[in-house]
Amino acid sequence: MKGQHSYTSTIRWTGNKGQGTMDYRAYDRNFTLLHPGKADILGSSDPAFRGDKTRHNPEDLLVDSLASCHMLWYLHLCAEAGIVVVAYEGEATGIMEETADGGGRFTEVTLRPIVTITDPQLIDQANALHHRANQLCFIANSVNFPVLHQPICRVSEERAH
Repeated sequence: MKGQHSYTSTIRWTGNKGQGTMDYRAYDRNFTLLHPGKADILGSSDPAFRGDKTRHNPEDLLVDSLASCHMLWYLHLCAEAGIVVVAYEGEATGIMEETADGGGRFTEVTLRPIVTITDPQLIDQANALHHRANQLCFIANSVNFPVLHQPICRVSEERAH
């Protein structure tokens, strides 16, 4: 093993409206995620589960984790391959199914990155690196459902120097 890394997060429930969990409807699902030296993340459950629609929910954060890990690996691989990326943006969609027992699970996440590079001759190679990024992504390697990719590669009007 090359190295082991540890990540710590503190979660603080902020949804007690005075009666705690005395009743299913008596409390909010709001929480705060705290990481030393970083901005707090305000969270809640999905609105379908009595959550606050203005806050991030765990399902959002899972999809965000996959999308951001993929992007960071992809940019790394492009830099190593001499592909100059000048813009990266993308939508990610996760599908979650509820189960009969009240639980649920994700069945897939699809990433749709739109990447802008400077050299039109490197489009095929740039697109191919998404597969390698998925193989290396720490988060994609930690989930038990497929992470799919539908990339678009564009060429910048301005060439890098």
